[in-house]
Amino acid sequence: PASVQIWQAVVGSVFAIIFVKCLFGGIGQNFANPAITGRVFMLVAFASVAKPAIPTVVDTVSGATPLVTLSSGGSVSLIDLLLGVRGGAIGETCVIALLLGGAYLVVRKVIKVYTPVAFILTVFVFSLIFEAGNFVSALAWVMSGGLMIGAIFMATDYATTPVSPLGKIVFGIGAGLITVLIRFYGKLPEGVSYAILFMNILTPYIDRFTVKKPFGGDEK
Repeated sequence: PASVQIWQAVVGSVFAIIFVKCLFGGIGQNFANPAITGRVFMLVAFASVAKPAIPTVVDTVSGATPLVTLSSGGSVSLIDLLLGVRGGAIGETCVIALLLGGAYLVVRKVIKVYTPVAFILTVFVFSLIFEAGNFVSALAWVMSGGLMIGAIFMATDYATTPVSPLGKIVFGIGAGLITVLIRFYGKLPEGVSYAILFMNILTPYIDRFTVKKPFGGDEK
């Protein structure tokens, strides 16, 4: 948002790059996604990060995001969510652009569909249950906040997510369930970052139980 100072962004970037990535050995050695961890650090350290700006004709103003509106029992326009005409953090507002970006990565075989699909479907199904079968509200929960950018671009990080297809599905379902629980029962309107970070920590254990071992290989 416009209220975030440059020095705050620098501090968040330094934390993500040095403390989350470099100190653990660099590329491929970090235990958690640096972008997600940096985002969580910023949310905890600087309250202004949690107040996204809403675009206006003049400039930007602080206001309620779709998640805040949904949490308070209100409704939001699905068309606005698709086009990105709503408040939110940078990069997360336009659902169409995020889906196009995800499709491009899948076609180029940069990412697999397992985790994003499992993540998004889990959030949709449980949102539908908690919203008493309201299909429109469930879709609004899916398209609001950082779910799309998190599921497509952050939950598919090679170093911090499971390697097998089954592991990726388990990761996506777990992240989706945690996201829904935080959104509906937590004190925060959003839970995507915390969900991915928590599942990053569980990734070695997911791999342990989902990666197939070669016949005759060591079972340890």
